[in-house]
Amino acid sequence: MELLGFLLCLTAVVSASRPTCDPVELHDNSWIYVRQLQLGCWTSFVGQDNAEVHILKLNFDGKDPDTKMFSLDMADAKPMNLIITSQDMTYGLCKINAGVNIYNGNASTLIAQTENRSSNIHVVDFPSADGELVMWATRKFGGVTSFTTVETLKELFFRATEGTTGGSRECVLHSEDPSEKHFMKIEAAPLTSSFKSCSPPPQPEKQPLRGPTANNDDDTPELHIINIPEDANIRNVSVRVDTKKSSVFLRGPQGTTWTFLNLQHTKFCSNNEIVLPAIAHRMQPMVQLSSDQAKDVQREALDYFKADTFTSYTEMRPEGSQLLLVLGRDRPVATETVTEAVLSTTAEPHQMPFLMQLYTSPDYRSPLDPNSKVQCDKKIYAEISGHALGDIVLTIKVMRCIVRSKDSCPIVQELRFIPEFCSSNLCPNSTRLSFSLDQLQELSSTTWDLECSVKLCYSEKCGYGGRVKRNLEVTQPCQQTLNNPCFDFGLPAILGIAFGGFLIGVLLIGALWFIKIKTGYPTGLDMASSLSSGCPCSGAKQQPMSSNPSASENSSANASIGSTQSTPTSSMA
Repeated sequence: MELLGFLLCLTAVVSASRPTCDPVELHDNSWIYVRQLQLGCWTSFVGQDNAEVHILKLNFDGKDPDTKMFSLDMADAKPMNLIITSQDMTYGLCKINAGVNIYNGNASTLIAQTENRSSNIHVVDFPSADGELVMWATRKFGGVTSFTTVETLKELFFRATEGTTGGSRECVLHSEDPSEKHFMKIEAAPLTSSFKSCSPPPQPEKQPLRGPTANNDDDTPELHIINIPEDANIRNVSVRVDTKKSSVFLRGPQGTTWTFLNLQHTKFCSNNEIVLPAIAHRMQPMVQLSSDQAKDVQREALDYFKADTFTSYTEMRPEGSQLLLVLGRDRPVATETVTEAVLSTTAEPHQMPFLMQLYTSPDYRSPLDPNSKVQCDKKIYAEISGHALGDIVLTIKVMRCIVRSKDSCPIVQELRFIPEFCSSNLCPNSTRLSFSLDQLQELSSTTWDLECSVKLCYSEKCGYGGRVKRNLEVTQPCQQTLNNPCFDFGLPAILGIAFGGFLIGVLLIGALWFIKIKTGYPTGLDMASSLSSGCPCSGAKQQPMSSNPSASENSSANASIGSTQSTPTSSMA
């Protein structure tokens, strides 16, 4: 009994030592902000006339006409065709330049006025449905650069920058955050939300956790707790974490889905399903927590992360079914300041950043300086690494690598590579490969962009991870040897040629000997010796004798001829 009492007292002391707080009602939150995700798209399309095509859909709530007035400032905008559609009676004051044309539907109740260039506003007949409007704009202009939906617009400012993004030229409507479109600045009425928030008091003799407006030079981690009560209607929340080295505890009613858009140095836990779109993976609930009481949720978060205190606790009851929750409102997104040659980012803003390092030896110990040049006839080793996603160990797989010249007429060429083995203990969240630049010897450019597309894999499930890029300076000493017609033969080649010549000589002599024995003796042999031997096999023709034989030779020859002419048959016999 004494031991049991001691354990109960110890448990009470430990529970009491962990701080909690009671949330209070707020209309704004210094830690997080919430936006409604809207239907839209963003592409790389530009028309043949170098004009972009943007569609702006405006939605307004309430019946007060004063809430349905907005202004468009497009004095510095790039040439574009802007299509404005709305189902409400709205009033817009537009300030445009000569390169901007505004298209308003004749069935719309939008009244657009301009301070100048009223001839640039066109009233045409186009459909009001989102998908049909995109198809109409595609038929008329060849494509759509962006489709943006704004709730309760107050002011829209188009910047003097291109309104395109990398990727596809086809507009496919999906849920998006309009504020990510850098070419425009949107000011709209804030989303009606109810927040309760609090932070525990600083503990004595302990350094408090840093806040969103504190100095970010230290590496003190943060723990943020977000709770959606059971009586809330929200079911789908997209989360973007703009703080580094944060732990996030997410609690919601059954059926809530949390989707992490960006992959920072974040640890997370939830009693709901978590979706990681970057690797096409769904994580099942990690804890069971049915209570939505503030202190129960706070204690569960402290127990899971084994923390002594937390940074913030937030309860929210926002309206809408598709929400974006951003953590780290008062602090800009932390980025790593490195040279362009070392760091490369993925094409999509919500995907994991990667780092590519180059080496000249397979031990991967001394990385190349970003400004150093590599020889075209040397083997290059590369290591691609990414930031860890919480406690998950990811596998990076390289799908394709290309090199792109930095000339006025860029040349793109596929780069063949060989994956290099590296154990998971030695290469956590990274991969290695090697390649040769000998295929660039015949090209004149020496400055290239090396770009590789990668996949992220977790538990045998893979998804598109993005692209990593760095610059590459190449020296080409091998190009001179390609134009040299001389051949360099070594000692083995010389010995081989000599032995081959010897064999050819032997074969030729053998062939001549074979011809000799098949055709008889060669000319110039003594006929007398041949006749005296009585060899009947000799078929060689007799050469004519000298025209001035001696007297003894004439008498012997005449006797022989006369004997032959007198008895011709006896000679045959």
